[in-house]
Amino acid sequence: MPNVNPGDTSWLLASAALVLFMTPGLALFYGGMVRSKNVLSTIMYSVIAMGVVTILWALLGYTLAFGPDVGGVIGRLDFAGLRNVFGAVTPYAPTVPMPAFVAYQCMFAIISPALISGAFAERMTFRAWVLMLAVWSLAVYAPMAHWVWGGGWLQQLGVIDFAGETVIHLTSAGAALACVLVIGKRRGHGAEEYHPHNLPMTLLGAGILWFGWFGFNGGSALASNGIAANAFLATHLAAAAGMLSWLVVEAWHAGKPTTLGAASGAVAGLVGITPAAGFVGPGAAIAIGLVVGAACYFGVSMKSKLGYDDALDVLGIHGVGGVSGMILTGVFATVAVNAAGKNGLLAGNPALLGSELVGVVAAFGYSFLVTFVVLKVIEKTVGLRAEPDAELSGLDLSEHAETAYIWQ
Repeated sequence: MPNVNPGDTSWLLASAALVLFMTPGLALFYGGMVRSKNVLSTIMYSVIAMGVVTILWALLGYTLAFGPDVGGVIGRLDFAGLRNVFGAVTPYAPTVPMPAFVAYQCMFAIISPALISGAFAERMTFRAWVLMLAVWSLAVYAPMAHWVWGGGWLQQLGVIDFAGETVIHLTSAGAALACVLVIGKRRGHGAEEYHPHNLPMTLLGAGILWFGWFGFNGGSALASNGIAANAFLATHLAAAAGMLSWLVVEAWHAGKPTTLGAASGAVAGLVGITPAAGFVGPGAAIAIGLVVGAACYFGVSMKSKLGYDDALDVLGIHGVGGVSGMILTGVFATVAVNAAGKNGLLAGNPALLGSELVGVVAAFGYSFLVTFVVLKVIEKTVGLRAEPDAELSGLDLSEHAETAYIWQ
């Protein structure tokens, strides 16, 4: 492999490790926000993805996402079971060995469905989730990755998405909406308060997510170069701006800034910068963080007014943040930062804004429709929701025969 660059390979492998670390970070982020009787079941929703999705990615996911294009819709089965991978490179990352690219993309495939679990926390059975996780990974994630990154129709249309707003955040938000509608509300929703049981755990999870996001966005340059450095800096700036924006709006609107608000605002900023990190400069990154932090605060606030039970705010953060991030990419992107990208609205190309909106609708809509059908099938076969007594006693005991805390 004469074109392989050791620096690029090292950075991509390190980034893969960073992105994998995000999934246990997400588990802690979500786990701290639920009631103590459901913390282990909530953490397991994320942890199991590391096992199930990895094996499916090796068997079929990678080739469906990055195999040779078939009609702009899906990848060919050339790499099924990871055959033809070792000793090869890929046109998507020609300076690294293909196994490094496979590993890096696998970590994205793992965390994407794990994000969905925040919508149905405290009420979906583990068995139903494992089934949904497996089907969703192959039927939603792999095609979306191909459409946006693997030569599919959205990429051909001109959609730009540096690190996966459409592929990851908007697909998870679309699936979250389907879960909210099909599974229904938690017992007592609207009649009792649900307080996070361990906010320090949530803050630790947010810190791990912030740390891992440097590999998530910076690694998406697929090389150790100036674009990676730009994406790294833009990621940090947007996260900081998102945190500050959320806290200012929260203090103005609700009276006090909160630790949960700080964690949520940082994640909102990270979500917002994801599609733009390699296409915008530092000033635009700060602007994106400020706008998305405020937008996501109000997106989460709408939950009580609309009456739906998105337990851990997947729609409010990944949905609102995803839409906002794609729109703002269409506004701020510039080839002055990345010649391989496109100019956006402020650089004289309003057409990019239209392309980004097509990406939003395609990702959210496709994921919603497929997830809705999958959930209905699971509901009619093995069932989706925990029994009322199990929900009352907590899913940690009913699903895993464990408790997180033993008070003596």
